[in-house]
Amino acid sequence: MTCASLESAMLRWVHAPNRGVRRIAILMFNDCSLQGAGVIAEVFQAANELATSGSGAWLYDVSFLSADGGMVTSSSGLRVWTDGLDARHYVGFDALYVAGGKGATAAARDERLLVWLRRVRRNTAMIRPIAEGRAVLEAASLPEGSDVRQLVPAVNGTRAPEQGIVEVSDRLESMRSALAMIKRDLGNATARSAAERLLSDSCTNLAPLLGEDGGMSPGDKVRAAARWLQENCQQAISIADAAQFAAMSERNFLRRFKMEMGITPSSFLLHERLAVTCSLLTESELPVDKIARRTGMGNGDRLAKVFRKRMRISPTEFRIQSRRTAGQ
Repeated sequence: MTCASLESAMLRWVHAPNRGVRRIAILMFNDCSLQGAGVIAEVFQAANELATSGSGAWLYDVSFLSADGGMVTSSSGLRVWTDGLDARHYVGFDALYVAGGKGATAAARDERLLVWLRRVRRNTAMIRPIAEGRAVLEAASLPEGSDVRQLVPAVNGTRAPEQGIVEVSDRLESMRSALAMIKRDLGNATARSAAERLLSDSCTNLAPLLGEDGGMSPGDKVRAAARWLQENCQQAISIADAAQFAAMSERNFLRRFKMEMGITPSSFLLHERLAVTCSLLTESELPVDKIARRTGMGNGDRLAKVFRKRMRISPTEFRIQSRRTAGQ
């Protein structure tokens, strides 16, 4: 899914009428990423459209909230209109997503916001953090002496770790939780159709997101996860995310991946990122630091270090040599 499609969904939802029975809220802060928040809006919008065209009984009302209301500026520069926090929200939500962003760090010290969260939590079925949103949830729960693990549902039948927040891919987990609600309300076919509408161009294995096994062998799951790593290598993903995608424990995934692919997942991901890096160095005029950020390599210094170790040459030297070779 492209950032443009996420931003388009956000704009559509800002102006959407209140049609739903299920109340979904996304609490946003300045500089938040649309990767997590946008996919939630898109998946529920897809379910609404599918339910409206069929005989579905449930519709979803998604609202965007912020501490003070008004415009919130995302990390991509898109400005989204949000409602402020007030007592009418104390009735709670079917799901509340707390997005991240630089503003979330300061918000974790905003006692007015924390009090609101504590009150809303009592009547909210599910609360899910996105990126830095974890800090806000922790700050809202720890002063009361409550167990932060109550804020996050069990994943794959297990409780959350001692830190209180499940360390998994924000984007995948956000989408998984939304699809689980749609599957419960409208059935598996609608949930699958919604997922396919969003991910048809970038995801070949929807079963893990839908909580299905699909009769896939461990080898099939590993190969699907390898394709997912390849297709998403330019994003800020990790091996834990790939294991989550394959619906395996990280330990089992590492072992199975090496058996099936003959290489560790980390080496596979690095290889794919370096391949994209080499292509950009040869075909574009982007500076090395920007290429590093675009390919999930962090920054120019880290890219140069990895490049020298793997390629025995600096990125700049590779660019010069590859263009010289192409011109011969």
